[in-house]
Amino acid sequence: MTTPRLNELDASQLAVRLARREIKAEDLAIACLERVAEREDDVHAFAHLDAVNALAQARALDAGPVRGLLHGLPIGVKDLFDTTDLPTGYGSTLYAHHRPVADAATVALCREAGAVVMGKTVTTEFAYFQPGPTCNPHNTQFTPGGSSSGSAAAVADHMVPLALGTQTAGSIIRPAAYCGVVGYKPSHGRVVGAGVKSLSPTLDVIGGFGRSVRDVALLGAVLTGDRRLFEWGEHGAPRIGLFQTPAWPQADVDTQNVWSLATQALATHTDACQDVAMPQNFGDLIQLQKDVMTFEMARSLSHERLRHREALSTQLVALLDAGMAISGATHDANLQRTADWRLRIDSLFERHDVLLTPSAIGEAPKGLEATGDPLFCRSWSLLGLPCVHLPFATGAMDLPVGLQLVGRFGEDHKLLAAAHWVHERLTR
Repeated sequence: MTTPRLNELDASQLAVRLARREIKAEDLAIACLERVAEREDDVHAFAHLDAVNALAQARALDAGPVRGLLHGLPIGVKDLFDTTDLPTGYGSTLYAHHRPVADAATVALCREAGAVVMGKTVTTEFAYFQPGPTCNPHNTQFTPGGSSSGSAAAVADHMVPLALGTQTAGSIIRPAAYCGVVGYKPSHGRVVGAGVKSLSPTLDVIGGFGRSVRDVALLGAVLTGDRRLFEWGEHGAPRIGLFQTPAWPQADVDTQNVWSLATQALATHTDACQDVAMPQNFGDLIQLQKDVMTFEMARSLSHERLRHREALSTQLVALLDAGMAISGATHDANLQRTADWRLRIDSLFERHDVLLTPSAIGEAPKGLEATGDPLFCRSWSLLGLPCVHLPFATGAMDLPVGLQLVGRFGEDHKLLAAAHWVHERLTR
């Protein structure tokens, strides 16, 4: 068996070796940069890369004490996050030369924990649907998903072991599904959003990507300050609710097949897998999420809408116009409906620890003109629940397919422990 290169190891494995000084941060950074040099012309994961600065960060870490949980780990930072040492373009030509004066809070926290910021990863235009140049690393004719396109692709292609992303509709879970990596969207409000371009305060969540559940748990512990996220110890089988959602008829054959594969496999390990009774009118949440997001994005991007409309994509302009047509009174009513649903959905977790549900309609669609449909993510984003995508299979085009687990609000540590248990059994 071929010995894996340093850049191919999981972040959680690397973190242990770096903390023990068994490997150098500089050597890991070099391995990652070599992989970028091999593949970036095909994948286009990075909006900005500074190899000299990354190596300087790594050497400084090798020369000093172990800094924290991410000591020496290279990370990619979605180009929606402000950074002092790299341009921040928000996926738009409007900000091509923008240089923030402060790091986003999450970037600063990662640096404090010892992370090496390798570069800024590609995002779609203001994290909406207009794609950037990133390709799916498994087949460059297919989309990597969005809006955290470059982050998912960079982790999947072993350019970095960890990367930061955001989700407002499906921008962590969907690209994680298409690229075949683990994506973690925390509970809404668990991660401070200062210094990240805001789109929809009701929905925006900061999370990230890794190649194992332990990887994203490590990153999550740094982002939230809650060490329970990766110190879960040994747990028994979780009570798993099987929840196809009202959108199930739109799932394609690959998602249907992987659902059958997963439910059959889990049934051999636990008898605590049960179908979830569909809450009445749950399907209404998809449109409700769209309406909340549209109203808030139109106002969050008011400067761009009013001063630079001609520089925005047709797709984004249409969204902003639609959002401005929604009245404040209507939005207030939508927020009340959202709050009511967040209370109502909590009752599902009295009978189930986690919900197993689709992440995406199927494999990544062919072509780079769009980033796919966040259909199976919208409801969970609206509800603010923590989600983890688990990759474990491939579809008809030999592209990744998986499912997501959804946890109770605020119980991210329990979700991650359950996700680890489930993922181990689905990948054996």
